[in-house]
Amino acid sequence: MGRAFEFRKARKMKRWSAMSKAFTRIGKDIVMAVKEAGPDPDSNSRLRAVIQNAKAVNMPKDNVERAIKRASDKSQGDYKEVLFEGYAPHGIAILVETATDNNTRTVANVRSYFNKCNGSLGTSGSVVFMFDHTCNFRISSEGLDAEEIELEFIDFGAEEVFADDDGILIYAPFESFGAIQAELEKRKIEILSSGFERIPQVTKELSAEQAADVEKLLEKIEEDDDVQNVYHTMAEATD
Repeated sequence: MGRAFEFRKARKMKRWSAMSKAFTRIGKDIVMAVKEAGPDPDSNSRLRAVIQNAKAVNMPKDNVERAIKRASDKSQGDYKEVLFEGYAPHGIAILVETATDNNTRTVANVRSYFNKCNGSLGTSGSVVFMFDHTCNFRISSEGLDAEEIELEFIDFGAEEVFADDDGILIYAPFESFGAIQAELEKRKIEILSSGFERIPQVTKELSAEQAADVEKLLEKIEEDDDVQNVYHTMAEATD
């Protein structure tokens, strides 16, 4: 198995577990998708993907419909996607993806988390090159074989395909999202969820005490309402 498999295995069930946080994140994704291409999922591929993700975390249909209606209101402000880069203690690189309607507030908050936990907020480009920006799709495994899917989707950008208890996962470069989504829909293959992740090219082993220092910073960042995702180069502890 490749790096995407190991990355997914290490992160599974560790983060993104708070349902309220997941709903908040998806609510913002809906607003950005509707502002970008309108409220009709049939003509808005980004919105279709967000609705699939809402189903995957059991977000009630009423919540989704209300979010789309709110996003369609001209008085609803938009969210700007901002990426922060920095270092935690012990040389661990961190990427923070945010969606914010007040960049001044978000910058101040993120900087304060790094400062309070002996980290340092970096400049644009300081650590992003240490991560591969990928897209992923989870599809139903019913009647499908992971190896066959991998062979069939290589031409559309798929680099790693593997099965787990919840279906088949397809990983590809960020730029391949549209092509793979279109082909899956063309073949009427059910997309359970999809998204983007930043996979560290190299990870660093830390002692339990050092890892605790890094976790303290990660937890503070992840609690912020403006934060969508957090990625880092610390090797996950193994049981």
